[in-house]
Amino acid sequence: MNATLRRLAFAVTLSLAFPAAVPTAVYAQVTVNIHVGSHINHGRRITCQEGRRHLERRGFRNVRAHDCRGSVFVYSGRRNGANWWIHVRSRDGRVIRLDRRR
Repeated sequence: MNATLRRLAFAVTLSLAFPAAVPTAVYAQVTVNIHVGSHINHGRRITCQEGRRHLERRGFRNVRAHDCRGSVFVYSGRRNGANWWIHVRSRDGRVIRLDRRR
């Protein structure tokens, strides 16, 4: 009986001294989300060219500016195999509309 208690005490001591390793999250792929309401320029006024570059950095390809007059810039771009219309507010770079192109 005495040996059993010693083994139990030893096991408890080891478990306190060497806690089980906690697995860490591993991310194999980095994804960038952009959706209506995203600020692509941290709330500052943007130019038409800056808007296009920021959208490309956010994962859109073949970004083209269609209308950069007024308070809303309209771009088209491709992302995840789909074509999109992206409406960006020029005063702060906020994406205000994202529509799938047909």
